[in-house]
Amino acid sequence: MEHIGAILIDIDGVLTVSWKPLPGAVAALERIRASDLPFALLTNTTSRTRAAIANTLADAGFPVGVDDIVTAPSLTAAYLAEHYPGARCALLNSGDISADLPGVTRVGLDDDAPDVVVLGGAGPEFGYAALNRVFGHLQRGAHLVAMHRNQYWRTDEGLQLDTGAFLAGLEQAARTVAEVVGKPAEAFFATALSRLGAEPAQALMVGDDIDADVLAAQRQGITGVLVRTGKYAPETQRSAQGTPDHVLDSFADLPGLLEQLSG
Repeated sequence: MEHIGAILIDIDGVLTVSWKPLPGAVAALERIRASDLPFALLTNTTSRTRAAIANTLADAGFPVGVDDIVTAPSLTAAYLAEHYPGARCALLNSGDISADLPGVTRVGLDDDAPDVVVLGGAGPEFGYAALNRVFGHLQRGAHLVAMHRNQYWRTDEGLQLDTGAFLAGLEQAARTVAEVVGKPAEAFFATALSRLGAEPAQALMVGDDIDADVLAAQRQGITGVLVRTGKYAPETQRSAQGTPDHVLDSFADLPGLLEQLSG
């Protein structure tokens, strides 16, 4: 690869679990920040705004600000503005992310005729009644936009179901295909690199999801680094449709890999 010019870093499962820092993660990011190597934190998290995420990470000791955060909701707002300007959008999501959806015309799920149904992150809101209303809107011709397709994520209580588990059923039942905005969408990585002024061949992507984080980035010409934390599982790596460029025990090992690649 070319000289390393930027690092893209997943948050959940890489830096934190349940928003608590993983061992050595704060110190590793401090070393990267001190080196003046540009980085961006990429997350499919849809339960918190960019500002809330930045504040939580800063309170935990990470040297980050809101401008370091790229989220699926913020990209979704841009996607809707470009592809569905003025559309009436019904959102099913766990958490209040209104601040990251500027310019989006929001209607409730009980509205008779939304133009677009937007799925965010799964939670208690994803009950039968809500999903059945989404199904009804899709049958009547509403477009389906998903902030991500994650099957699950890891918390301090173990793996928890996420949107992808419900999205597959909706697509099959309604005979439609969702437009996915967050990782592993190409635009997610391209937007982050554009903000950092880096080309794919100069960048690393560090994640715990071999498919959505690592292999998706490698398909865009970005060097992939898989960490054995968060949702990582050996069987998932073995069954993946590709091989990570690098595998580390944790994010704490990243500064050492950077030194090796720069040597």
